[in-house]
Amino acid sequence: MSPRSARSVPRDAVHHPVFARFYARHSVAAEPLIGVHRRELLAGLAGRVIEVGAGNGLNFPYYPREVSEVVAIEPERVLRRLAVSAALRADVPVDVVPGAAEALPVKSEAFDAAVVSLVLCSVRDVRRALGELRRVLRPGGELRFFEHGRAPGRLMSVTQRVLDRTVWPPLFGGCHVARDPLAALRDAGFELGAHRRFLVPAKGPRLPTSYCVLGTAQRPDLV
Repeated sequence: MSPRSARSVPRDAVHHPVFARFYARHSVAAEPLIGVHRRELLAGLAGRVIEVGAGNGLNFPYYPREVSEVVAIEPERVLRRLAVSAALRADVPVDVVPGAAEALPVKSEAFDAAVVSLVLCSVRDVRRALGELRRVLRPGGELRFFEHGRAPGRLMSVTQRVLDRTVWPPLFGGCHVARDPLAALRDAGFELGAHRRFLVPAKGPRLPTSYCVLGTAQRPDLV
């Protein structure tokens, strides 16, 4: 088990059991569509990796064998239990740990890379969470991200903001659809690397969660 710091939080800092069960079923059903993006997200990683918001562990099968350890942070109890089961089937060592993105229970500068995958939408304090990721990455360490966020068109972006102020977060475990992950990364001091925008699903109706971005960012060598 990874060392805990004074920043650790209560085991159930996040508790959405109804949504967690819905998400577990929905995410597995969507995996034929999402799996290709997970594979791209994790390709080429090596060394010690921290994954924040691991959910039910659907990223675990895609970690390359060059990864020596994954510390997977998941605050929601139902999803964490599923992640523990997924970790047992992984090809790399995965340690599933309770904790919240805003107070990661690990030492500073302990990881070569960090992963966030469809999680920045639901953290309570994005700036603090990204500050924690900077803290735990070694200087020059890489952050891999796959997130949905704000739509480029006015009509959908207005719709997203209305949803965020009303029904969406209570219905979907604290998820927000109008956040801008690239701007948040820049504001937190990360240096953006290669990234691409795309739609999920690629064809068909546009959903509030369809507007995705996948890429890399780096903690600067000097902080």
